[in-house]
Amino acid sequence: MAENDLAKMRSEYANTGLDEQSAGRDPFALARRWLHDAIAARLDEPNAMALATASAGGLPSVRLVLLKGLDESGAVFFTNYESRKGQDLAENPHAAAVMLWHPLQRQLRFEGQVNKLDPAASDEYFRSRPVGAQISAACSPQSHTVANRAELERRWQEVETAEGGVSRPDSWGGYRIQIQSFEFWHGREDRLHDRLRFFQAGGQWRCERLAP
Repeated sequence: MAENDLAKMRSEYANTGLDEQSAGRDPFALARRWLHDAIAARLDEPNAMALATASAGGLPSVRLVLLKGLDESGAVFFTNYESRKGQDLAENPHAAAVMLWHPLQRQLRFEGQVNKLDPAASDEYFRSRPVGAQISAACSPQSHTVANRAELERRWQEVETAEGGVSRPDSWGGYRIQIQSFEFWHGREDRLHDRLRFFQAGGQWRCERLAP
């Protein structure tokens, strides 16, 4: 596609939007409502989120992960602790995430400090995964170089045939983003979009409107 074609690409948004009254005072409740709407609309991967981390030196990286829990304690996802994001979080335990539900003309952003889940919680989630996914998590040196596809398949078969079943490796588990701010974006006509930001002040959530 030519560059000038990209410059002309745009979609118009409906004149519905988001106001302060309908947003309410609890950003977690609103986030769960939007997530429920995305699930009810049968969107592909409604719990997918782009997760941004940065190294101690400030070098950023971003990738898609799956949100596996959301409540007042934070947003939960699982990964390999020795992956690039795991290394970033060990050096700089903060992250930002964005979830896009384009057919609903909605986008949710949040950010905060990140902590590992306790091992028991990671064990419980690991056991709930399909066996094949357990094997992949146990055999994959995520983000590290491998010689070829055959090496990955060999490692997978070694774990699959090992006696005693599959156990969660110490290098794999969950993180929780302790959310310190939210931004809810809703598309509007003529690019005059709605943006509501929630932040904590004095132990309470406050809401402010941002210009699009």
